[in-house]
Amino acid sequence: MIKRTSKLFLEKTFSSNPSLKILDIGCGFNANKFANTICDVQDLKSYYEGKNFIKLEKKELPFKDKEFDFVIASHVMEHVEDIEFFIKELERVSYKGYIELPTKLEDNLVFENKKDHLWHMDFDDVSFELVISKKIQYFEPILTVSSIKKFDEIFRKSLIIELFWENKIDHRFENIDEKAYNKISLFQLLRKYFSKKIRMFFK
Repeated sequence: MIKRTSKLFLEKTFSSNPSLKILDIGCGFNANKFANTICDVQDLKSYYEGKNFIKLEKKELPFKDKEFDFVIASHVMEHVEDIEFFIKELERVSYKGYIELPTKLEDNLVFENKKDHLWHMDFDDVSFELVISKKIQYFEPILTVSSIKKFDEIFRKSLIIELFWENKIDHRFENIDEKAYNKISLFQLLRKYFSKKIRMFFK
């Protein structure tokens, strides 16, 4: 089962259940404050002093089956090459989890995402499935990671997908023909913008 949720619901759940065993995977320097185990490809043991930090050395997660009550994967899945295997590993090590992903819009807006992200994600509110497709760059990026965070505060629902899953991450893959879409030209958008501003100025 998988459905939409919010980070606020997540925080309330964790704060009211302090005994939960929570894993945060691939979080870099931004681990959830309630996570008692943190796992990342970077060696951040000194940064997370006092926490149980595990460095990820291979594809398989270094944990026993159902070792955790909850696993957090925030802005991780879009980077993972073997995403099918990663989903199975999340299901294996935990009973439940939270997944946070960029929408296609945010993914296209940010410079760093152009080369770092491999997948586009969406959520089907009819079949209740995570929909995965190969990333397509529909237009040239215009924002940095730091600047998109300011937009996230105001336009979070348009830029971020937040999902809760239990027992199984229902998902499917979609093939999208990149040739079916004409790339949106940033130059043309700017030209239309300034043309409109000039016409308004002389009205």
